[in-house]
Amino acid sequence: MAGELDIEYRTIHGYRRAFRIAGDGPALLLIHGIGDSSRTWRKVFKPLAEHYTVIAPDMLGHGDSDKPRADYSVGAYACGIRDLLAVLGISSATVIGHSLGGGVAMQFAYQFPERCERLVLTCPGGAGPEVHPVLRALAAPGAEAALPLITGTPLSKLSAMLGPVPRWTGELGMGEDYEFVLDCYTAMRTATARASFLRTLRSVVDASGQVASMLDRCYLTEGMPTLLVWGERDQVIPVSHAEILHEAMPWSRLEIFQDAGHFPHLSEPERYVDLLKGFAAETEPAHHDPDRWVSLLRQGGPNPFPSSGT
Repeated sequence: MAGELDIEYRTIHGYRRAFRIAGDGPALLLIHGIGDSSRTWRKVFKPLAEHYTVIAPDMLGHGDSDKPRADYSVGAYACGIRDLLAVLGISSATVIGHSLGGGVAMQFAYQFPERCERLVLTCPGGAGPEVHPVLRALAAPGAEAALPLITGTPLSKLSAMLGPVPRWTGELGMGEDYEFVLDCYTAMRTATARASFLRTLRSVVDASGQVASMLDRCYLTEGMPTLLVWGERDQVIPVSHAEILHEAMPWSRLEIFQDAGHFPHLSEPERYVDLLKGFAAETEPAHHDPDRWVSLLRQGGPNPFPSSGT
């Protein structure tokens, strides 16, 4: 996608927001994960744009968007995406999120249900504490000192330095995802990019794992067409979270990519595109009923953490 589709910009609340947009038809909103950018959708963007209006933003602090000292919480990201869609004149969309972007997509559906037609969560965060140890380590105090040393090394030198390491450690325990994660690393060359990354990470992860959860409010999406996609070999967020989330959202459809890791849209782009097209064709956009939503809220959902007591 980079070099093939131009990045556009809008200034919202004083910050420059970068995004890619193409196509015509119903809107698909693609939300990337932490440390990533709209480039993560490079293999699926154009095939989807043949059938839909596709919008892929660089979230604040990521990619070519500004990286201010600001609020990088999941809720703030959902608001920023809502505002970008409003500026672009798009009232609602099928919302597709990957990793952290999956958590943002769920938050978007929770905060702005009238704007969410369908929900697609691809290896999303927020279904349990487990997450790759590297992310837990970076969320711990002191990572500020180590991160510049790692990201300040040119990618070519880092790859050469780490050349034998992946063979010894199974790609640093990332398996299928090693090359994709290494590619994301290039986005943190500047101090502002590193600061934005750490603020974002620490809003959802600490030294013990994920702290942000979607399980306590996902019941509010009942009636919204929902698709869960996971890679069987995901080493960043374990595939066991897929069943946890599917159980919490029994109306959802679950698709496991047996040969993919944390980036199924990059590992198997053709299958991913066909899956999204079929899902959109087979389901009707959700119609937000405020009275029903309030009724669900008053009833409450099942306790997602029964072992924690009341």
